[in-house]
Amino acid sequence: MIRYSLISIALCLILNSCGDKSLTLVKDGSSAYAIVYSDAPTEANYRSAELLKSYLYDISGVHLDLVDENTPHNKHKIYVGNYEDAPLDAHHIKISTVEKDIYISGGSAEATKNAVYEFLERYLDCRWYAPGVDDIPERKTIALPLPLSYSYTPEIKTRTVHSRLFYSDSAFAEKHRVTAEAFPNYVPEGRVHTFHKFIPEASYYDTHPEYFALRGSRRLPTQLCLTNSEVLNIVKDSVRALFMRYPESTVISVSSNDNTQYCECDNCKRIDEEEGSHAGTMIRFVNEVAREFPDKTISTLAYQYTRKPCKTKPLKNVLVTLCSIECDRSAPIEDKCQDFANDLKGWGQLTDNIRIWDYTTQFTNFLAPFPNLHTLQPNIQFFRNNSTRWVFEQHSHNPSELFQLRSYLMAKLLWNPDENVDDLITGFTNGYYKEAGPFVKTYIDTIHAEIQNHPDFFLFLYGDPSQAFDTYLNTTLLNYYSSLFDEAEVAVADRPEILKRVKEARLGIDYAVLEACRKNSHDAFRLNEDAKQLMENFISTCTQANITLMNEMGYTVKEYGASYLNSVALAMRPNKASGKPVSLLTTPKKYANEDPQALTDGALGGSNFYANWLGFEGNDLIAVIDLQSREDISSLTTTFLQVTNHIVFFPKEVRYYGSIDGTNFTHLGTVHNSTPLSKTSKVNDIKTFNLDIDKTKMQYIKVIAENHKKAPVWHNASGLPSWVFADEIIIN
Repeated sequence: MIRYSLISIALCLILNSCGDKSLTLVKDGSSAYAIVYSDAPTEANYRSAELLKSYLYDISGVHLDLVDENTPHNKHKIYVGNYEDAPLDAHHIKISTVEKDIYISGGSAEATKNAVYEFLERYLDCRWYAPGVDDIPERKTIALPLPLSYSYTPEIKTRTVHSRLFYSDSAFAEKHRVTAEAFPNYVPEGRVHTFHKFIPEASYYDTHPEYFALRGSRRLPTQLCLTNSEVLNIVKDSVRALFMRYPESTVISVSSNDNTQYCECDNCKRIDEEEGSHAGTMIRFVNEVAREFPDKTISTLAYQYTRKPCKTKPLKNVLVTLCSIECDRSAPIEDKCQDFANDLKGWGQLTDNIRIWDYTTQFTNFLAPFPNLHTLQPNIQFFRNNSTRWVFEQHSHNPSELFQLRSYLMAKLLWNPDENVDDLITGFTNGYYKEAGPFVKTYIDTIHAEIQNHPDFFLFLYGDPSQAFDTYLNTTLLNYYSSLFDEAEVAVADRPEILKRVKEARLGIDYAVLEACRKNSHDAFRLNEDAKQLMENFISTCTQANITLMNEMGYTVKEYGASYLNSVALAMRPNKASGKPVSLLTTPKKYANEDPQALTDGALGGSNFYANWLGFEGNDLIAVIDLQSREDISSLTTTFLQVTNHIVFFPKEVRYYGSIDGTNFTHLGTVHNSTPLSKTSKVNDIKTFNLDIDKTKMQYIKVIAENHKKAPVWHNASGLPSWVFADEIIIN
């Protein structure tokens, strides 16, 4: 440990009077300071000292000497490393002065690096908005207020924002003190939803169905039977093999597959009843695995059916990952997701080893407006206040609405949950969008105020902008939001790079307008040439910004554009069925208000089943359209949606029938699904089932779309009823 040195009178006079309340680090192209690192530094601490030297040069143009503590020199010192008399906690950072010397300290190499970035941000006004977009001030004089006295230990120890901005640029992640990967220290093949990896269906189901979940009277490969001793042995062996393959990894997930089809055998059911939660079988099982690996961490999920805490305490080396997937994002969790809040408190009574898996964007529509920024701080504060030390904010990873701002804001709040959010947003919008910043900020403020005017609105992770067309995305507001971005573009019209950022920021509103046009319900928003032009602009902006995905199901911007332009073409076609009465011979469920007229109302469906689709669960679609007069018919088209992970499949086939009297129907033809359902089917897709026939006169058209009835055995919802979702029926 070095001793604090006295500052000579001569240097004090040169630098500043001893009574001054500021410290001059650089003045007129020179500095009376050197950066000092330990004479036995770690490589990481030395890099932190180099980092400080580099930024001071960028700011002032002055190179400070970088020396070890034993190098003779007559300059003041900026010490980088753990130079405190008492050892600091591994996460603790401290910035202080003694006389004219500056101490930038951390309790570990990582904390020291964090301390350097905190010094640069707090005292030198450096900002990092996105990779390659920063604000590093240029100053001939660097004067710091005295005394420097900052001490901080982040309460959330492991901070992850699921954003490719951080994963693809580790230096950017370091600047924001978040991890540069989603699962630090995890076995690569064992990060989440691992049951099917340890005991694959292809290897075991045919020969050992008893290893899998009993559902009703049948074993299905949806989950594992957690009371089967052989299952436990196989999982232990698999975990052991993976730790041997990756000896540097310290964490592995032993967790359920991504479905709620848990085992209902007598043994599993008895334990869950004893425990008061389906987490009972899970925690008992995971504890047995954890006992085999006391020097490793076994992670598991408190997710969906296992979210409610059980009675058995997890072992010390069991990491419980609690997931908030069901929660309404229009308000803080404590306000509108009380069940989850109670579950977190309950797990906190069983263990202090909790990881929160939180969700912050709309996964079915990455680019849709998702006004939840006002909930981020209270949610993170709630996690912090309930002893959560590891938070994984599942952002979209791929670009979503206001992607850069969201990534920035979440990182800031994970580091310090008590920051002023409005200041953070204002600082970002002014820094990133420059002269356009105030217009973007007004949009953000307005849309967040509007959703709070509708306290009954459920902002769902798997929702759709169409759900908000009567609230924060109504016609008047969409026009207003668009006008704000028009003004923003004008403000930076002569700055191409900033204009590109503004165009990217407005994608959310453009997307909402495009989806509003599908409804064909307002003169301002129609599926016409204007919508086609907006779609082309949307694709162009996405291409320039390297935005390729619309949702988590792999639905691409290119596919969305092609499908949308096809919808425009369909909408502009004459349709003898438009507005005509529809009778249903089977019963729809839940969606499109269960209104049969959804099939002829002129509103076309998008990639999500909330948007204008009429749904049938476990039964066929059988609809009869009355054209109200005999018409020449030569073409019949019905559009269907597929979202395989949500058990929404294209029909096996669509049969068309015609009638003169509405009683006696003639089979006009059958259209088979050209892409039959399989494990490799596209997760998210839209398909038209079109039949061309010789011209014939009909007044009534019957459409029968054959449902698969149940999810196949290989599906994660095996045995559950499947859906058919149908859209506009076009008859010509």
